[in-house]
Amino acid sequence: MTIQIGDRLPEATLAEFIETATEGCSLGPNTFNTADLVKGKTIAIFGLPGAYTPTCSAQHLPGYIQLADQLKAKGVDEIWCVSVNDAFVMGAWGRDQKATGIVRMMADGSGTFTKALGLELDLTAKGLGVRSQRYSMLVTDGVVKQLNLENGGGFAVSSAEKLLEQIG
Repeated sequence: MTIQIGDRLPEATLAEFIETATEGCSLGPNTFNTADLVKGKTIAIFGLPGAYTPTCSAQHLPGYIQLADQLKAKGVDEIWCVSVNDAFVMGAWGRDQKATGIVRMMADGSGTFTKALGLELDLTAKGLGVRSQRYSMLVTDGVVKQLNLENGGGFAVSSAEKLLEQIG
């Protein structure tokens, strides 16, 4: 079953590669419980098929980096990029895209969060395994307020521009 507007985000664990050690977060991959991370916050989440893939690298992630200040001005506390990749890959991709400190590069290495959302995409025939569909959502205190799910492999409704427009 696919997540819908009004649904609560499923509880899952995501990993993030931490560049600088701080109290409570060591250098390297750290795991986080989604329920803890979303409590009392408004979060723009976008999911995509994979780090370093063409559309994801040229359009999807860069759009959220470029519009981060505008999203935050409209009440978004954090922006997450979620992909079925490991934390090392997501961390490296974030550094390459200059997303550090702007977009949290959240790894769903085994796809458990993506599957719990009902947004898995089987690309096994193309040699890519099970990935995430392309989407964006706005989540407030764990509840989905906006959801933009792409049809097929397109990039038409999950952009940062579209989500910003929906926030009003």
